[in-house]
Amino acid sequence: MTPYQLKQKEVIEKIEEKLKNNTVDFSTVSPVEDWETDNRICLTGVHILNGFILGQIAEKIIKPLWEISPEHHYYSNETLHSTIKNIRVISDPPRFSNEDIQNAKEVLAKVVTAHKTFQAFFYRLIIFPGSLNLVGTTEEELNSLILDLDQNLKARNIIDDKVYSDPKTFFANITLARFTKAVSDDFKQKVEELNKTLIF
Repeated sequence: MTPYQLKQKEVIEKIEEKLKNNTVDFSTVSPVEDWETDNRICLTGVHILNGFILGQIAEKIIKPLWEISPEHHYYSNETLHSTIKNIRVISDPPRFSNEDIQNAKEVLAKVVTAHKTFQAFFYRLIIFPGSLNLVGTTEEELNSLILDLDQNLKARNIIDDKVYSDPKTFFANITLARFTKAVSDDFKQKVEELNKTLIF
Protein backbone atom coordinates (compact mmCIF):
# COMPACT_ATOMS: atom_id res chain seq x y z
CA MET A 1 0.00 0.00 0.00
CA THR A 2 1.33 3.43 -0.96
CA PRO A 3 1.65 6.38 1.48
CA TYR A 4 -1.24 8.04 -0.36
CA GLN A 5 -3.48 4.99 0.14
CA LEU A 6 -2.56 4.92 3.83
CA LYS A 7 -3.67 8.56 4.06
CA GLN A 8 -6.95 7.68 2.32
CA LYS A 9 -7.52 4.83 4.80
CA GLU A 10 -6.85 7.24 7.66
CA VAL A 11 -9.47 9.66 6.31
CA ILE A 12 -12.01 6.81 5.91
CA GLU A 13 -11.33 5.61 9.48
CA LYS A 14 -11.85 9.15 10.81
CA ILE A 15 -15.19 9.35 8.98
CA GLU A 16 -16.28 6.05 10.53
CA GLU A 17 -15.23 7.30 13.97
CA LYS A 18 -17.25 10.51 13.53
CA LEU A 19 -20.28 8.50 12.41
CA LYS A 20 -19.93 6.19 15.40
CA ASN A 21 -19.63 9.13 17.83
CA ASN A 22 -22.36 11.16 16.10
CA THR A 23 -19.93 14.04 15.53
CA VAL A 24 -20.42 14.37 11.76
CA ASP A 25 -18.94 17.64 10.47
CA PHE A 26 -19.14 16.91 6.73
CA SER A 27 -21.94 16.93 4.14
CA THR A 28 -24.34 13.99 4.01
CA VAL A 29 -27.59 13.39 2.13
CA SER A 30 -30.70 13.36 4.32
CA PRO A 31 -32.96 10.32 3.91
CA VAL A 32 -36.46 10.58 2.48
CA GLU A 33 -39.31 8.08 2.59
CA ASP A 34 -39.79 7.93 -1.18
CA TRP A 35 -36.74 8.37 -3.41
CA GLU A 36 -38.87 7.94 -6.53
CA THR A 37 -40.62 11.26 -5.89
CA ASP A 38 -37.66 13.15 -4.38
CA ASN A 39 -37.19 16.41 -6.31
CA ARG A 40 -33.73 17.25 -4.94
CA ILE A 41 -30.94 17.29 -7.50
CA CYS A 42 -27.17 17.71 -7.41
CA LEU A 43 -24.46 18.54 -9.94
CA THR A 44 -21.69 15.94 -9.89
CA GLY A 45 -19.05 14.36 -12.12
CA VAL A 46 -19.35 10.57 -12.00
CA HIS A 47 -17.96 7.40 -13.55
CA ILE A 48 -20.72 4.96 -14.54
CA LEU A 49 -19.76 1.44 -13.49
CA ASN A 50 -19.59 -1.48 -15.87
CA GLY A 51 -18.06 -4.90 -16.33
CA PHE A 52 -16.78 -7.11 -13.55
CA ILE A 53 -17.12 -4.71 -10.63
CA LEU A 54 -20.74 -3.89 -11.50
CA GLY A 55 -21.71 -7.58 -11.46
CA GLN A 56 -19.84 -8.20 -8.21
CA ILE A 57 -21.50 -5.29 -6.42
CA ALA A 58 -24.98 -6.23 -7.64
CA GLU A 59 -24.64 -9.93 -6.80
CA LYS A 60 -22.46 -9.96 -3.68
CA ILE A 61 -23.56 -6.78 -1.89
CA ILE A 62 -26.85 -5.32 -3.13
CA LYS A 63 -28.75 -8.59 -3.59
CA PRO A 64 -28.18 -9.97 -0.04
CA LEU A 65 -28.93 -6.58 1.53
CA TRP A 66 -32.09 -6.13 -0.56
CA GLU A 67 -33.26 -9.57 0.63
CA ILE A 68 -33.01 -8.32 4.23
CA SER A 69 -34.32 -4.76 3.70
CA PRO A 70 -36.12 -4.27 0.35
CA GLU A 71 -37.73 -1.01 1.56
CA HIS A 72 -34.62 1.05 0.85
CA HIS A 73 -33.77 2.59 -2.55
CA TYR A 74 -30.98 0.53 -4.15
CA TYR A 75 -29.16 1.83 -7.20
CA SER A 76 -29.77 -0.24 -10.34
CA ASN A 77 -27.03 -1.58 -12.60
CA GLU A 78 -27.78 1.31 -14.96
CA THR A 79 -27.34 3.99 -12.29
CA LEU A 80 -24.50 2.64 -10.10
CA HIS A 81 -21.61 5.09 -10.29
CA SER A 82 -18.46 6.18 -8.55
CA THR A 83 -18.45 9.85 -7.62
CA ILE A 84 -15.43 11.64 -9.07
CA LYS A 85 -16.17 15.26 -8.22
CA ASN A 86 -19.03 16.89 -6.36
CA ILE A 87 -19.88 20.24 -7.91
CA ARG A 88 -23.06 21.30 -6.07
CA VAL A 89 -24.77 19.37 -3.26
CA ILE A 90 -28.25 17.90 -3.55
CA SER A 91 -31.01 20.47 -3.06
CA ASP A 92 -34.53 21.50 -4.04
CA PRO A 93 -34.46 24.01 -5.60
CA PRO A 94 -31.12 23.21 -7.27
CA ARG A 95 -28.08 25.29 -6.27
CA PHE A 96 -26.94 25.62 -9.88
CA SER A 97 -28.08 27.10 -13.18
CA ASN A 98 -28.19 25.80 -16.74
CA GLU A 99 -25.10 27.92 -17.37
CA ASP A 100 -23.32 26.13 -14.50
CA ILE A 101 -24.22 22.78 -16.07
CA GLN A 102 -22.80 23.81 -19.44
CA ASN A 103 -19.63 25.23 -17.89
CA ALA A 104 -19.17 22.12 -15.75
CA LYS A 105 -19.54 19.88 -18.84
CA GLU A 106 -16.85 21.85 -20.64
CA VAL A 107 -14.48 21.70 -17.66
CA LEU A 108 -15.03 17.95 -17.18
CA ALA A 109 -14.46 17.25 -20.88
CA LYS A 110 -11.22 19.25 -20.90
CA VAL A 111 -9.74 18.20 -17.56
CA VAL A 112 -10.65 14.52 -17.36
CA THR A 113 -9.12 13.73 -20.75
CA ALA A 114 -5.86 15.39 -19.65
CA HIS A 115 -5.44 12.88 -16.81
CA LYS A 116 -4.41 9.25 -16.93
CA THR A 117 -6.64 6.41 -15.77
CA PHE A 118 -6.13 5.07 -12.26
CA GLN A 119 -7.05 2.02 -10.24
CA ALA A 120 -9.45 1.93 -7.31
CA PHE A 121 -9.40 -0.70 -4.57
CA PHE A 122 -12.78 -1.01 -2.83
CA TYR A 123 -12.66 -2.65 0.59
CA ARG A 124 -15.25 -1.22 3.01
CA LEU A 125 -18.99 -0.61 3.37
CA ILE A 126 -19.97 2.40 5.48
CA ILE A 127 -23.44 3.17 6.79
CA PHE A 128 -23.98 6.95 6.60
CA PRO A 129 -27.09 8.65 8.07
CA GLY A 130 -28.94 8.38 4.76
CA SER A 131 -27.01 5.90 2.64
CA LEU A 132 -24.84 2.82 2.31
CA ASN A 133 -21.55 3.49 0.55
CA LEU A 134 -18.73 1.31 -0.76
CA VAL A 135 -15.39 3.07 -0.30
CA GLY A 136 -11.81 2.38 -1.17
CA THR A 137 -8.35 3.64 -1.90
CA THR A 138 -6.93 4.71 -5.26
CA GLU A 139 -3.76 5.68 -6.97
CA GLU A 140 -2.78 9.31 -6.35
CA GLU A 141 -4.07 10.36 -9.77
CA LEU A 142 -7.55 10.68 -8.25
CA ASN A 143 -6.40 13.51 -6.00
CA SER A 144 -4.63 15.23 -8.87
CA LEU A 145 -7.77 14.96 -11.02
CA ILE A 146 -10.11 16.30 -8.32
CA LEU A 147 -7.88 19.25 -7.43
CA ASP A 148 -7.46 20.09 -11.13
CA LEU A 149 -11.23 19.95 -11.65
CA ASP A 150 -11.78 22.10 -8.57
CA GLN A 151 -9.34 24.77 -9.81
CA ASN A 152 -10.88 24.85 -13.31
CA LEU A 153 -14.43 24.96 -11.96
CA LYS A 154 -13.53 27.84 -9.63
CA ALA A 155 -12.14 29.71 -12.65
CA ARG A 156 -15.70 29.49 -14.07
CA ASN A 157 -17.23 30.69 -10.77
CA ILE A 158 -18.52 27.22 -9.89
CA ILE A 159 -17.54 26.68 -6.27
CA ASP A 160 -17.97 23.23 -4.70
CA ASP A 161 -20.39 23.73 -1.78
CA LYS A 162 -19.84 20.32 -0.18
CA VAL A 163 -18.18 20.14 3.27
CA TYR A 164 -15.49 17.44 3.25
CA SER A 165 -14.06 15.47 6.14
CA ASP A 166 -10.63 16.20 4.63
CA PRO A 167 -10.65 18.73 1.75
CA LYS A 168 -7.24 17.63 0.45
CA THR A 169 -7.49 13.81 0.49
CA PHE A 170 -10.14 12.06 -1.59
CA PHE A 171 -11.06 8.39 -1.89
CA ALA A 172 -13.16 6.13 -4.11
CA ASN A 173 -16.86 6.23 -3.24
CA ILE A 174 -19.92 4.41 -4.62
CA THR A 175 -23.37 4.99 -3.11
CA LEU A 176 -25.18 1.65 -3.20
CA ALA A 177 -28.44 2.51 -1.42
CA ARG A 178 -30.40 5.44 -0.03
CA PHE A 179 -32.32 4.76 3.15
CA THR A 180 -36.06 5.32 3.47
CA LYS A 181 -36.02 4.75 7.25
CA ALA A 182 -33.62 3.72 10.01
CA VAL A 183 -31.67 0.58 9.12
CA SER A 184 -32.45 -2.62 10.99
CA ASP A 185 -30.05 -4.55 13.19
CA ASP A 186 -30.15 -7.38 10.63
CA PHE A 187 -29.05 -4.95 7.92
CA LYS A 188 -26.17 -3.66 10.07
CA GLN A 189 -25.11 -7.21 10.91
CA LYS A 190 -25.07 -8.19 7.23
CA VAL A 191 -22.95 -5.12 6.39
CA GLU A 192 -20.43 -6.14 9.04
CA GLU A 193 -20.42 -9.70 7.71
CA LEU A 194 -19.79 -8.46 4.16
CA ASN A 195 -16.98 -6.18 5.39
CA LYS A 196 -15.02 -9.22 6.59
CA THR A 197 -14.57 -10.56 3.07
CA LEU A 198 -14.86 -7.44 0.91
CA ILE A 199 -12.15 -6.63 -1.62
CA PHE A 200 -12.67 -5.46 -5.23
